[in-house]
Amino acid sequence: MAAARVAGFARRAVDRPDLRHAGVAVCVTEDDGRECLLVTRRAAGLRAHAGQWALPGGRIEAGETAVDGALRELHEEVGLVLGPDAVLGLLDDYVTRSGYVITPVVCWAGPPGELTPAEAEVAAVHQVPLADLDVPPRFTRIPESTAPVVALPLLGGLVHAPTAAIVHQFCQVACHGIPTRVAHLEQPVFAWR
Repeated sequence: MAAARVAGFARRAVDRPDLRHAGVAVCVTEDDGRECLLVTRRAAGLRAHAGQWALPGGRIEAGETAVDGALRELHEEVGLVLGPDAVLGLLDDYVTRSGYVITPVVCWAGPPGELTPAEAEVAAVHQVPLADLDVPPRFTRIPESTAPVVALPLLGGLVHAPTAAIVHQFCQVACHGIPTRVAHLEQPVFAWR
């Protein structure tokens, strides 16, 4: 992975104090000599977005930065402790239909050791090789929006925005050095609720 590409990326921040803010960890690991991303499957019993593919993350608490929040959530959700020195950079903020501004925090974990999913939040944790995620996205149209809905194939299914948009931007920036923007990519209708 090109850490310098992520570090040098000119991200676009969103200034929306009317929305809630969240940080997600775009966590690069090493597994059997391959660079991977940590991707979780959300627990079936969650009130919102149950069973969906996600990156470790959540709401930023009072006094936290996006980096603080993403690293805290990474620890809480999968048991991985990383310090601020593991952060390679930030990607563009992504505004969700559910009222969040998500800041993707790219970090390097190397071989992560044993991962322990938080049972109440996470059904499974996967280390997905970057080669499996660095694929052309699928775009569809919906009557509710003029923007294209983005999805990526993952483990026999599809991962949707916002996760798909963030992963797509990460792969374009880190793997190819292409400063791709994804804020315009839409979420499927089920994510609006």
